[in-house]
Amino acid sequence: MKVYFISGLAADRRIFKNIHLPEGFEAIFLDWIPPEKNESLRNYALRLADSIDRSEKFVLVGLSMGGMIAVEIANHLQVALTIIISSIPFSKQLPPYFRFGARLYLQHLVSIRLMKIASIAKRLFTTETREDKEMLKAIIRESDPKFIKWALTAILNWENETVPQNFIHIHGSKDEILLIKYTKPTHPISKAGHLMVMNRASEINKILQDVLANFIA
Repeated sequence: MKVYFISGLAADRRIFKNIHLPEGFEAIFLDWIPPEKNESLRNYALRLADSIDRSEKFVLVGLSMGGMIAVEIANHLQVALTIIISSIPFSKQLPPYFRFGARLYLQHLVSIRLMKIASIAKRLFTTETREDKEMLKAIIRESDPKFIKWALTAILNWENETVPQNFIHIHGSKDEILLIKYTKPTHPISKAGHLMVMNRASEINKILQDVLANFIA
């Protein structure tokens, strides 16, 4: 069975390097496509879904913003299982200060350059391996500022109140971006942060192995 992966904001398929699927599943990575002017997250998700082979059952895995997109796809297509990691299924689960910032249009004042510098500097204090730290720095440097600008606005304007029928939510209890107190994951991971897909991958892999066992073709 094919498993389609969608990465997070300012990231790409490399972010999933430590994630391993059980035997019988094939990982396919959906790369970002250019957004249209003022495009909503929902419309973007449906255009991204054009790359999915719908002739057979498939699984979606979305990380952070990719999880929101996976939810939107699953709400419009027949998906065997939707798995979101370090993400949220409902727009109302965005932390309140995100919504406050959106009302003030603060996302338009954000310097993407400074945001990148801060994200790279943060790697000095995180627990990824040296190799993973260097990879993350490269991903951040190579990310498209125009895409980030669009994505910030699209996330803050996102509206969704529907959760897919077959749904798994893996979330770190110490997620510093999408705080766990505003959401209700099916599979919390103790003391894990937003990038647990890198430094707590073994625990995520175990969950994937368990939940995907029921979907082996």
